[in-house]
Amino acid sequence: MTRYPTVLTIAGSDSGGGAGIQADLKTIAALGAYGASAITALTAQNTLGVSAIHAVPPAFLKAQLEAVFEDITVDAVKIGMVNTIEVALVISEIIEKYKPGFVVFDPVMVSTSGSRLIQEETVAVLWEALFSKVNLITPNLDEAQILISKQIETVEAMKAAAEEMVRRGCNAVLLKGGHLVGPVLSDIFARKNEDTLIFESEYIDSPNVHGTGCTLSSAIASFMATGYSLPEAIIFSKEYISGAIEAGKNITTGNGPGPLNHSFSPVPMQTI
Repeated sequence: MTRYPTVLTIAGSDSGGGAGIQADLKTIAALGAYGASAITALTAQNTLGVSAIHAVPPAFLKAQLEAVFEDITVDAVKIGMVNTIEVALVISEIIEKYKPGFVVFDPVMVSTSGSRLIQEETVAVLWEALFSKVNLITPNLDEAQILISKQIETVEAMKAAAEEMVRRGCNAVLLKGGHLVGPVLSDIFARKNEDTLIFESEYIDSPNVHGTGCTLSSAIASFMATGYSLPEAIIFSKEYISGAIEAGKNITTGNGPGPLNHSFSPVPMQTI
Protein backbone atom coordinates (compact mmCIF):
# COMPACT_ATOMS: atom_id res chain seq x y z
CA MET A 1 0.00 0.00 0.00
CA THR A 2 1.12 3.55 -0.66
CA ARG A 3 0.88 6.40 1.83
CA TYR A 4 1.35 10.15 1.96
CA PRO A 5 4.73 11.64 2.94
CA THR A 6 3.94 13.00 6.38
CA VAL A 7 5.26 16.00 8.26
CA LEU A 8 4.45 16.57 11.93
CA THR A 9 4.59 20.19 13.03
CA ILE A 10 5.08 20.88 16.74
CA ALA A 11 4.46 24.58 17.19
CA GLY A 12 2.30 27.37 18.54
CA SER A 13 -1.04 28.41 17.12
CA ASP A 14 -1.35 31.83 15.47
CA SER A 15 -4.96 32.98 15.65
CA GLY A 16 -4.27 35.40 12.79
CA GLY A 17 -3.33 32.50 10.52
CA GLY A 18 -0.04 33.86 9.19
CA ALA A 19 2.53 31.97 11.24
CA GLY A 20 2.88 28.97 13.54
CA ILE A 21 0.82 25.82 13.08
CA GLN A 22 -1.43 27.53 10.54
CA ALA A 23 1.45 28.58 8.27
CA ASP A 24 3.07 25.17 8.67
CA LEU A 25 0.01 23.21 7.61
CA LYS A 26 -0.61 25.54 4.65
CA THR A 27 2.98 25.05 3.52
CA ILE A 28 2.98 21.27 3.97
CA ALA A 29 -0.24 20.97 1.97
CA ALA A 30 1.00 23.35 -0.75
CA LEU A 31 4.10 21.17 -1.23
CA GLY A 32 2.18 17.93 -1.60
CA ALA A 33 2.71 16.34 1.81
CA TYR A 34 0.35 15.37 4.62
CA GLY A 35 0.45 17.52 7.75
CA ALA A 36 -0.12 16.40 11.33
CA SER A 37 0.19 18.75 14.29
CA ALA A 38 0.81 19.07 18.01
CA ILE A 39 0.20 22.49 19.54
CA THR A 40 2.67 23.80 22.15
CA ALA A 41 0.92 27.09 22.93
CA LEU A 42 -2.03 29.22 21.89
CA THR A 43 -1.40 32.83 20.96
CA ALA A 44 -3.88 35.68 20.65
CA GLN A 45 -2.26 37.24 17.63
CA ASN A 46 -2.93 39.23 14.48
CA THR A 47 -0.85 41.16 11.96
CA LEU A 48 -0.18 43.85 14.57
CA GLY A 49 1.34 41.58 17.20
CA VAL A 50 0.85 39.10 20.02
CA SER A 51 -1.48 40.16 22.83
CA ALA A 52 -1.54 36.96 24.91
CA ILE A 53 0.04 33.49 25.13
CA HIS A 54 -1.60 30.46 26.74
CA ALA A 55 0.76 27.53 27.24
CA VAL A 56 -0.53 24.01 26.57
CA PRO A 57 0.02 21.75 29.60
CA PRO A 58 3.09 19.56 28.96
CA ALA A 59 1.16 16.36 29.65
CA PHE A 60 -1.38 17.26 26.98
CA LEU A 61 1.38 18.12 24.48
CA LYS A 62 2.87 14.70 25.17
CA ALA A 63 -0.54 13.08 24.60
CA GLN A 64 -0.85 14.86 21.23
CA LEU A 65 2.60 13.69 20.15
CA GLU A 66 2.10 10.10 21.24
CA ALA A 67 -1.28 9.97 19.51
CA VAL A 68 0.39 10.89 16.21
CA PHE A 69 3.51 8.73 16.50
CA GLU A 70 1.64 5.62 17.70
CA ASP A 71 -0.60 5.62 14.63
CA ILE A 72 0.94 7.54 11.72
CA THR A 73 4.33 7.09 10.04
CA VAL A 74 6.08 10.44 10.40
CA ASP A 75 8.73 11.15 7.76
CA ALA A 76 9.84 14.55 9.06
CA VAL A 77 9.22 16.77 12.06
CA LYS A 78 9.20 20.54 12.22
CA ILE A 79 9.51 22.15 15.67
CA GLY A 80 8.53 25.77 16.16
CA MET A 81 7.52 27.64 19.30
CA VAL A 82 9.01 26.05 22.44
CA ASN A 83 8.38 28.66 25.11
CA THR A 84 8.87 26.73 28.38
CA ILE A 85 11.38 24.30 29.83
CA GLU A 86 8.67 21.67 30.32
CA VAL A 87 7.68 21.79 26.65
CA ALA A 88 11.32 21.47 25.57
CA LEU A 89 11.80 18.41 27.77
CA VAL A 90 8.64 16.72 26.48
CA ILE A 91 9.73 17.20 22.87
CA SER A 92 13.23 15.95 23.68
CA GLU A 93 11.76 12.83 25.28
CA ILE A 94 9.50 12.14 22.30
CA ILE A 95 12.31 12.54 19.76
CA GLU A 96 14.47 10.18 21.79
CA LYS A 97 11.65 7.63 22.02
CA TYR A 98 10.39 7.62 18.42
CA LYS A 99 13.56 8.69 16.57
CA PRO A 100 11.97 10.33 13.51
CA GLY A 101 14.19 10.34 10.43
CA PHE A 102 14.51 14.11 10.08
CA VAL A 103 13.84 16.94 12.52
CA VAL A 104 14.13 20.67 11.77
CA PHE A 105 13.83 23.16 14.63
CA ASP A 106 12.94 26.79 13.97
CA PRO A 107 13.73 28.27 17.40
CA VAL A 108 10.94 30.86 17.48
CA MET A 109 11.95 33.41 20.11
CA VAL A 110 10.83 36.79 18.78
CA SER A 111 7.70 37.51 16.73
CA THR A 112 7.76 39.59 13.54
CA SER A 113 6.36 42.50 15.57
CA GLY A 114 9.17 42.21 18.14
CA SER A 115 7.33 40.34 20.94
CA ARG A 116 9.51 37.93 22.93
CA LEU A 117 7.99 34.45 22.80
CA ILE A 118 10.36 32.35 24.92
CA GLN A 119 11.31 32.34 28.57
CA GLU A 120 14.94 33.25 29.29
CA GLU A 121 15.68 30.08 31.23
CA THR A 122 14.35 27.93 28.39
CA VAL A 123 17.25 28.90 26.11
CA ALA A 124 19.79 26.98 28.20
CA VAL A 125 17.57 23.90 28.14
CA LEU A 126 17.37 24.05 24.34
CA TRP A 127 21.15 23.76 24.22
CA GLU A 128 21.25 20.99 26.80
CA ALA A 129 18.30 18.82 25.77
CA LEU A 130 17.19 19.54 22.22
CA PHE A 131 19.67 21.02 19.75
CA SER A 132 21.91 17.94 19.59
CA LYS A 133 18.88 15.72 18.85
CA VAL A 134 17.63 17.59 15.78
CA ASN A 135 19.12 17.51 12.29
CA LEU A 136 18.87 21.22 11.56
CA ILE A 137 18.10 24.48 13.37
CA THR A 138 17.00 27.56 11.41
CA PRO A 139 17.43 30.70 13.55
CA ASN A 140 17.14 34.20 12.18
CA LEU A 141 19.59 36.90 13.25
CA ASP A 142 17.60 37.94 16.34
CA GLU A 143 17.34 34.34 17.51
CA ALA A 144 21.00 33.58 16.79
CA GLN A 145 22.02 36.62 18.84
CA ILE A 146 20.00 35.28 21.78
CA LEU A 147 21.49 31.80 21.36
CA ILE A 148 25.16 32.87 21.34
CA SER A 149 24.85 36.20 23.17
CA LYS A 150 26.66 38.13 20.41
CA GLN A 151 25.73 40.84 17.94
CA ILE A 152 25.57 39.71 14.30
CA GLU A 153 25.69 42.52 11.78
CA THR A 154 27.57 41.19 8.73
CA VAL A 155 27.65 38.09 6.56
CA GLU A 156 31.07 37.23 7.97
CA ALA A 157 29.67 37.47 11.49
CA MET A 158 26.80 35.21 10.40
CA LYS A 159 29.28 32.61 9.14
CA ALA A 160 31.20 32.73 12.41
CA ALA A 161 27.98 32.46 14.44
CA ALA A 162 26.69 29.45 12.49
CA GLU A 163 30.00 27.65 12.84
CA GLU A 164 30.06 28.45 16.58
CA MET A 165 26.61 26.89 17.01
CA VAL A 166 27.83 23.73 15.29
CA ARG A 167 30.87 23.61 17.56
CA ARG A 168 28.57 23.99 20.57
CA GLY A 169 26.55 20.92 19.63
CA CYS A 170 24.19 21.62 16.74
CA ASN A 171 24.31 19.06 13.93
CA ALA A 172 23.56 21.67 11.27
CA VAL A 173 22.54 25.34 11.22
CA LEU A 174 20.82 27.41 8.56
CA LEU A 175 21.29 30.98 9.80
CA LYS A 176 18.84 33.24 7.96
CA GLY A 177 20.03 36.69 6.94
CA GLY A 178 16.74 38.30 5.99
CA HIS A 179 17.20 41.03 8.60
CA LEU A 180 20.36 42.28 6.84
CA VAL A 181 18.44 44.20 4.18
CA GLY A 182 20.19 44.62 0.83
CA PRO A 183 19.75 43.69 -2.84
CA VAL A 184 20.97 40.15 -2.09
CA LEU A 185 20.09 38.18 1.04
CA SER A 186 22.49 35.55 2.38
CA ASP A 187 21.69 32.48 4.45
CA ILE A 188 24.57 30.53 6.00
CA PHE A 189 24.48 26.72 6.10
CA ALA A 190 26.99 25.09 8.45
CA ARG A 191 27.16 21.47 9.54
CA LYS A 192 29.57 19.08 11.21
CA ASN A 193 32.57 18.02 9.14
CA GLU A 194 31.39 19.90 6.02
CA ASP A 195 32.31 23.16 4.35
CA THR A 196 30.10 26.11 5.23
CA LEU A 197 27.82 27.16 2.35
CA ILE A 198 26.21 30.51 1.53
CA PHE A 199 22.78 30.48 -0.14
CA GLU A 200 21.88 33.76 -1.78
CA SER A 201 18.52 35.07 -2.94
CA GLU A 202 17.22 38.34 -4.34
CA TYR A 203 15.58 40.71 -1.88
CA ILE A 204 11.84 41.14 -2.53
CA ASP A 205 10.36 44.39 -1.26
CA SER A 206 7.17 43.30 0.49
CA PRO A 207 5.40 44.31 3.72
CA ASN A 208 3.96 40.80 3.95
CA VAL A 209 6.62 38.59 5.50
CA HIS A 210 4.80 37.43 8.65
CA GLY A 211 5.52 33.73 9.22
CA THR A 212 8.44 33.49 6.81
CA GLY A 213 10.58 31.50 9.24
CA CYS A 214 7.77 29.08 10.07
CA THR A 215 7.13 28.60 6.37
CA LEU A 216 10.78 27.98 5.47
CA SER A 217 11.32 25.35 8.16
CA SER A 218 8.10 23.49 7.34
CA ALA A 219 9.02 23.63 3.63
CA ILE A 220 12.40 22.05 4.39
CA ALA A 221 10.65 19.32 6.39
CA SER A 222 8.22 18.75 3.51
CA PHE A 223 10.97 18.36 0.92
CA MET A 224 12.90 16.05 3.25
CA ALA A 225 9.75 13.95 3.76
CA THR A 226 9.48 13.46 0.01
CA GLY A 227 13.05 12.22 -0.36
CA TYR A 228 15.34 15.16 -1.12
CA SER A 229 18.78 15.69 0.41
CA LEU A 230 19.17 18.46 2.98
CA PRO A 231 20.98 20.92 0.64
CA GLU A 232 18.34 20.26 -2.05
CA ALA A 233 15.54 20.77 0.47
CA ILE A 234 17.04 24.11 1.50
CA ILE A 235 17.42 25.29 -2.11
CA PHE A 236 13.88 24.29 -3.10
CA SER A 237 12.44 25.76 0.11
CA LYS A 238 14.12 29.10 -0.53
CA GLU A 239 12.68 29.10 -4.08
CA TYR A 240 9.23 28.38 -2.62
CA ILE A 241 9.60 31.20 -0.07
CA SER A 242 10.59 33.68 -2.78
CA GLY A 243 7.59 32.69 -4.86
CA ALA A 244 5.22 32.94 -1.90
CA ILE A 245 6.54 36.40 -0.94
CA GLU A 246 6.33 37.67 -4.52
CA ALA A 247 2.78 36.35 -4.96
CA GLY A 248 1.59 37.95 -1.70
CA LYS A 249 3.41 41.25 -1.70
CA ASN A 250 0.49 43.37 -2.94
CA ILE A 251 -2.24 41.75 -0.82
CA THR A 252 -3.68 43.39 2.29
CA THR A 253 -4.51 41.17 5.26
CA GLY A 254 -5.07 43.23 8.39
CA ASN A 255 -3.28 46.44 9.32
CA GLY A 256 0.24 45.10 9.88
CA PRO A 257 2.70 42.74 8.21
CA GLY A 258 0.58 40.19 6.37
CA PRO A 259 1.22 36.56 5.47
CA LEU A 260 2.86 35.02 2.44
CA ASN A 261 0.77 33.49 -0.34
CA HIS A 262 1.38 29.87 0.63
CA SER A 263 -0.81 28.47 -2.14
CA PHE A 264 0.60 30.40 -5.09
CA SER A 265 1.57 27.16 -6.89
CA PRO A 266 0.15 24.13 -5.06
CA VAL A 267 1.51 20.62 -5.63
CA PRO A 268 -1.01 17.72 -5.65
CA MET A 269 -0.78 15.39 -2.68
CA GLN A 270 2.01 12.90 -3.32
CA THR A 271 2.32 9.27 -2.28
CA ILE A 272 5.33 7.16 -1.38
